[in-house]
Amino acid sequence: MLVYYLEIVTPHVDATCATYADLHDVIFAEGDPALGNARVAKLANGGMIGVRAPMHESESPVVRPYVQVDDIDTAVATVEKTGCKIAHPPMELPGHGKFAIYEQGGIHQGLWQV
Repeated sequence: MLVYYLEIVTPHVDATCATYADLHDVIFAEGDPALGNARVAKLANGGMIGVRAPMHESESPVVRPYVQVDDIDTAVATVEKTGCKIAHPPMELPGHGKFAIYEQGGIHQGLWQV
């Protein structure tokens, strides 16, 4: 299992990026519009970490892992069979692959197909 993308939503984007950069010697790019203007750093394991501001007033700060899957449609069907609610159906992000978000036990988790 690989956490391909770790999404951090916070009103303190620059401070959060600076902390991760100092702790882990990663470099964050400028905001990526395809990822909600997240500032993204590539990780040694092939994954990414993205830090962005909430996109609307009702979006709360969150840390959301996206686990890499081979087939996002099959993965969504699998989590649905286990009783999970699909919070965001599969969607293509140009240049990044496809993602989906499901909710289980009050926690949003993501799936990512490269």
